[in-house]
Amino acid sequence: MTATTTQTAARNAAFAGVLQRQGAAVVLVLGVAAAWFAFPHFGTADNLRSLVLQGSFLAVIALGMTFVIISGGIDLSVGSNYALGGVLAAWGAQYGLVVAILLPLAVCSLIGFVNGLLIARTGMAPFIVTLASLLFARGLLLALTSEGATTYKVDPGSAFLWLGQGTIFGVGVPVYLTLVLFALGGLLLRRTRFGQSVFAIGGAEQSALLMGLPVARTKISLYTLSGGLAGFAGVLTAAYLQSGVTVIGVGTELDAISVVVIGGTLLTGGAGTIIGTLVGVLLRTLIQNVINQIGTLDSNYQTVVSGAFLLVVVVIQRLLARSRTR
Repeated sequence: MTATTTQTAARNAAFAGVLQRQGAAVVLVLGVAAAWFAFPHFGTADNLRSLVLQGSFLAVIALGMTFVIISGGIDLSVGSNYALGGVLAAWGAQYGLVVAILLPLAVCSLIGFVNGLLIARTGMAPFIVTLASLLFARGLLLALTSEGATTYKVDPGSAFLWLGQGTIFGVGVPVYLTLVLFALGGLLLRRTRFGQSVFAIGGAEQSALLMGLPVARTKISLYTLSGGLAGFAGVLTAAYLQSGVTVIGVGTELDAISVVVIGGTLLTGGAGTIIGTLVGVLLRTLIQNVINQIGTLDSNYQTVVSGAFLLVVVVIQRLLARSRTR
């Protein structure tokens, strides 16, 4: 192989890597520009504030999912943890702000901890373990709400509501909290040994073990983090809706996985970015908003478009990964 051929191959691999990581961002910019010109209401301050606020709840869940998928795992329990966290927060609000926040965080983090413990210590498949936790959390939710018949309401005067309904400079508090969490998540993933271990486990777990990395401890921490973030998203949603809604969270785990993958994180693990997940969330929210702007399309088309878009992204990721290994 000549030097020119080697350089060309290296450039092609680098270009494929950039597309894999930044492709969603390019599509997002083009989509926003097109929607801005096509729909007069899209660019209004109210619509943009609503867009980022609606995306913030899913973003918190997807943040935890990003860590899990980069490590080569999957967490199907986040949707149920999300709903359970909301119910526990609404119930706990009657005892004050601290209980409303800490109770769902503790319970959902515990469920995540058990997930990680079983996966790391017994070698059970993440799909099976988290599927069981999905059913457990949903069952616990139904038990607490008498099969969904009881809806816990938050007192209108509760300080807890500020977390979901409060605004700073006209933008909802959940948006700021989400940005803070993403900033911390980015630092954790890129600037700490823990983050390096996550990438190493996702890239080659056996090699990570041979290197002496704390594989089991890292996995336990990952799933605990994922469960806690899902519970916190439930806290924010309960504060926003002023109640613990029992029917939310169905299919949310699939939404979280889709935005993580759309953002450039490989389902096979070992590669991904926090900012990519944020872009994936915004892109999905943009698609939903555009469909609402059109008005003549049924809301079910949101799922159709999201599913089709995810399939295209996964296929492109596969092709890009092959081109980088040639």
